[in-house]
Amino acid sequence: MRILRVYERYFGRLVYGVFAFILFAVLSLFVFFDMLNELENVNAQYTSLVALFHVLLQAPTRVYEVLPIAVLISAIYVFSQLASQSEFTIFRVAGLNTRQALFSLFKLAVPLAIVTFIFGEFIGPRAEQYAQKIKLEAIGATVSAGFRSGVWVKDRDQDPAGGGEITRFVNVAGLQPDQTITGITIYEFDPQYRLRVIRVAEEGRYQGGQSWELQGVSETRFTELMPQADPAKPAPPRDALAPDFRAEQLKFPRVAMHSELTPQILSVLLVTPERMSTLDLFRYIRHLRDNKQDTQRYEIAFWKKVIYPLTLFVMVALALPFAYLHARAGAVGVKVFGGIMLGLSFHLSNTLFSHVGLLHTWPPIISALVPGTLYLTVALLALRWVDRH
Repeated sequence: MRILRVYERYFGRLVYGVFAFILFAVLSLFVFFDMLNELENVNAQYTSLVALFHVLLQAPTRVYEVLPIAVLISAIYVFSQLASQSEFTIFRVAGLNTRQALFSLFKLAVPLAIVTFIFGEFIGPRAEQYAQKIKLEAIGATVSAGFRSGVWVKDRDQDPAGGGEITRFVNVAGLQPDQTITGITIYEFDPQYRLRVIRVAEEGRYQGGQSWELQGVSETRFTELMPQADPAKPAPPRDALAPDFRAEQLKFPRVAMHSELTPQILSVLLVTPERMSTLDLFRYIRHLRDNKQDTQRYEIAFWKKVIYPLTLFVMVALALPFAYLHARAGAVGVKVFGGIMLGLSFHLSNTLFSHVGLLHTWPPIISALVPGTLYLTVALLALRWVDRH
């Protein structure tokens, strides 16, 4: 037990020290490439200094993304050094077995998993939103997503006339940094899914309590004309495929609209699902379910966010077999390069299985679990092999 505590303190000091250096190096590389990408958008308003500030605000998200890879590289480097100097062999002779070593690594990974969760849930999403707002304010433009016309959102509400539930399809062309929406087009259907109102507004401001104030509103209202019935003759049949409508156009300076949509739901315009917090993803998934829309992409992102901190335990398990490879099996640099390739392959497979799961409509939790499960299996098989040989 004493040798285990000595090993944990010694190895923890080595791993955390190398991890800090590796994380700084990898993060600097990502920031450099992000800055090169942003230079294409630099102009008189969006200066290089603002672009740099925008990139630095995205750094917490990059920290969250590269943490598992940095942990893997640092652990492989430290283990390779221990193996080349026969230090790990000394620990094994003193009574350290593979199971104890793996358990010690898991304990060292717990603080890093907590850091990953904090960056992914709190720091990263908020910094990402602020980074996008800084950029929008600098270029004086709006951001849109989805189709060229903007984002489409399904909404529902109760008919104020008491006619049941109405359905709206809302198109928002852009979202300003102050969360004012612009270029709004609303198609409103009655409970029988017949188009009854097309509403176009210049902008909308959220008033709280699921209430929006639309400004510069033009409405086109459709009223179905029923065929005239002659009392002396039977009522003529109504052609459901070719109904007659009367269109009426109206203009209003302001219109109050009750809606389930909130600025938090529309914030998907600013942040991709993979960079949202689990709470925001949960709220948006619930909104989509309430409106009977497809939620698979957001559910996959949700489960990936939940599982991602646990991938650090997979990374340290993958690194442990390198401690059993002595210097004759290859130089330290070669092992570190192999660790880098292994980490990148995990990152790519994680993205690949998300797209494959979306394409083949796999259960979202399966799409999120498969990459980590595969690499954990590889790590355990490798540990079993090196322990026997």
